[in-house]
Amino acid sequence: MLHDWLSHPGYLSLFFMSFLASTLLPLGSEWLLVTMLVAGYDPLPTVAVATVGNYLGAVVTYLIGIWGGGWLIEKVMRVSPGQQDRAREYYQRFGVYSLLFSWIPLIGDPLCLVGGMLRINFGLFTLLVAAGKLARYVVTAIAALTAAG
Repeated sequence: MLHDWLSHPGYLSLFFMSFLASTLLPLGSEWLLVTMLVAGYDPLPTVAVATVGNYLGAVVTYLIGIWGGGWLIEKVMRVSPGQQDRAREYYQRFGVYSLLFSWIPLIGDPLCLVGGMLRINFGLFTLLVAAGKLARYVVTAIAALTAAG
């Protein structure tokens, strides 16, 4: 079923892949965005769907940070104490604005998780995370469309 879902890409596939990629699962969604753009999908809705899916996945990670507890975070989500410490260090060094980097692989998801653990204001969380994720998908789309030329 997953193979069928990914072998015929569309907005629903992109939404779910982007959503899952923004949780603590080790996935990426840029490849599907690029595939769809090169196949002729309209850039505006394609980037919008990827951004919304990725943002909502980050919200789930944020909520896990609020309600997940240490056991869930470490045992089920497999976020090591070291990863949690690194995310806290980013917060201490760069403040809440480090959430602008929530799109970076291996760093971004723990940042969202710690954002929830530290109970960062949700409006500010939304603004920073959505802006960072939108910027990443816009840059990816421009690069893909330029290269496909």
